[in-house]
Amino acid sequence: MSKIAVDNAANSVGIIGCGWLGRPLAGLLMKENTQVMATSTREEKAAELNQVGIDSRVLQLPQAPSQLSGHDIFSCRKLVVCITPQLKKGRVDYPEKIAGLVAAAEKNGVEKIILLSTSSVYNGLEGEVFEEAGLDVNANKVAILAQAEQSVLNFNGLSAVLRLSGLIGPARHPGRFLAGKKDLANPDAAVNLIHQADALGLINCLLKQKQVQGIFNGVANTRMSRQQFYQQAALALSLPEPAFNDLDRGITGKVINGDKGRRELSYQYQYDDLVLWMKNNEN
Repeated sequence: MSKIAVDNAANSVGIIGCGWLGRPLAGLLMKENTQVMATSTREEKAAELNQVGIDSRVLQLPQAPSQLSGHDIFSCRKLVVCITPQLKKGRVDYPEKIAGLVAAAEKNGVEKIILLSTSSVYNGLEGEVFEEAGLDVNANKVAILAQAEQSVLNFNGLSAVLRLSGLIGPARHPGRFLAGKKDLANPDAAVNLIHQADALGLINCLLKQKQVQGIFNGVANTRMSRQQFYQQAALALSLPEPAFNDLDRGITGKVINGDKGRRELSYQYQYDDLVLWMKNNEN
C-alpha cells in the first residue's frame, strides 16, 4: 500500500509499535476493511509483518519532530501508539518519544491519537481508583507516564489515553505468572487485569466514536484477592500453587474502576469473568 493510498483513505489507522497488542489490532482493523499501516523498530520485524500482509515501516524513536514528520505513518488519519515505556530497562525517554509523535502528528494533520498507557500510573494510590484520581507524581515512574499522557491529551485534534491494567490472553495465561513461587507479598491485594480481546475492543471503540476523548481505564470486573486469583490460575493449568506471606494480610491496594469506558463507549466486555476464561483456556 502506497503513501498516496493511505492519504486517500478517510479511515486509515497507523499503529506505532506492532507487538502483542498492535499486531492483533492490525488484523482486527484489516478484517473491517480499514487501511492500516504499522511500524516496528527493527527491519526484520517490519519485514515479517509485511510478509503476513500488514503494511509496515521501520520507525526509530526518539527523533526530532522535524525528522519524524516525513514518515509515512503520519499520512494516516488516526494513530494508535502501542510502544512500551521500558521503565524496567532503565529508559526515561518515553515522554520525549510521545511528545515527538504528537508534534509530528499535528504538523501532518492527523485527526486522532490514542495512547495505550498503563494502570501503573496509579502506583501509590489506595482504594477504588477512577480516571480523574490525582496521581502521585513524586514517584519518578508515575511522573514519566503522566508526562507522556499529557502530551497526548494536549494534542490539537481528538485524543484519548487508555490506561490498561495487567494484560492477559494468548501466551499470557496468569497461571504461569506466579506458579510455585513462595513467600509472596500482599495476598489480599486486589487483582486488576484485562484480557487482550477486551483491550482491542476498547481501542476499536475509541477509533470508531468520533467525538469521544479523554482518559479511560481498561479493566475486567473480576473482583477477588491476589492469593485467590493466582492460586486458581495455577490450578487451571495443573501447576503448583503460589504461596503467600500471611504477615502481609489486610493490604488491599488499588481497585481500578472501568465503568467510564463501559458507559461512554457502550462497550460490553467479552471476558469480565477472568476465572471462567482461565478454566477454559490452556495458553
